[in-house]
Amino acid sequence: MFRVVVLGAAAGGGVPQWNCGCTVCRTARSEHPGLQSTQASIAVSADGAHWFLVNASPDLRQQLIAAPQLHPKAGALRHTPIAGVILTNGEIDAVAGLLSMREGSPFTIYAHERVLAILRSNSIFNVLSEKNVGRRPIAVDQAFEPALPDGTPSGIEVLPFEVPGKGAWYLEGKAHPAGGDGVGDTLGLRIADKASGKYFYFLAACARVTDGLKARIKGAPLVFFDGTVWRDDELVLAGLGNKTGQSMGHISMSGEHGAIEALAGLDIGRKVFLHINNSNPALLGTSAERKAIEQAGWQIPSDGTEIVL
Repeated sequence: MFRVVVLGAAAGGGVPQWNCGCTVCRTARSEHPGLQSTQASIAVSADGAHWFLVNASPDLRQQLIAAPQLHPKAGALRHTPIAGVILTNGEIDAVAGLLSMREGSPFTIYAHERVLAILRSNSIFNVLSEKNVGRRPIAVDQAFEPALPDGTPSGIEVLPFEVPGKGAWYLEGKAHPAGGDGVGDTLGLRIADKASGKYFYFLAACARVTDGLKARIKGAPLVFFDGTVWRDDELVLAGLGNKTGQSMGHISMSGEHGAIEALAGLDIGRKVFLHINNSNPALLGTSAERKAIEQAGWQIPSDGTEIVL
């Protein structure tokens, strides 16, 4: 069976965010703890025994404890079913969790050269010794099959592709470790089970929906898509910040050019929002915004949600 586990669905800071007193965060702390969510990441497996993470969030340790599928096997003194981590960008949300995987178990990091350059430029990631943790470059529009720790094929095919977005915010105004501008800072993934042909798309960051992207994901059985904000100026209106969704490289859920409208009519089987910011009112189950996304055929998953394709 081709299996996907949602480890976390929230954007940076999670829900509730540690220093935030907005309506969603207050509600998640007190009235409805079920709203609590860790930062966005999924795990995927073709055999149920070996898993690949897509991004390693800062909440990874908590996520692995909460996911029995990713526990060490019974009777093993040291073991992990995690065979690798596939990175779609170099943001803190996607890479900080790697530091929680420094205890010596072998796995492989798959990332675009621009993201690998970021890891190399920061010596803190040297705690992941390359004796145990290989770093494999991936290229846009070139499919690859991640390997199991013994080098055998995983049975999973991953196709990275360019997504409109921007580089890591902490590099704004600084020289990129890979030099200049280039494709690779923000990727989407098509992930497929080679045996069955079943597949899905993962796009946790996206600044706009192009005609090319529509054509690519049309008819897909499952799409995970960027749900950071409900409206572009959400953080500004709420008094939580001065950045718009677009300035952060994220499309809004609503609006004339938002994800809901842009991806309507594409015959997508299941549409799931990920990377949802604590400011987003669609997180509240009784809100008009939640009703709107559900009427449009979208869902917001809880941490631990498993989908079998």
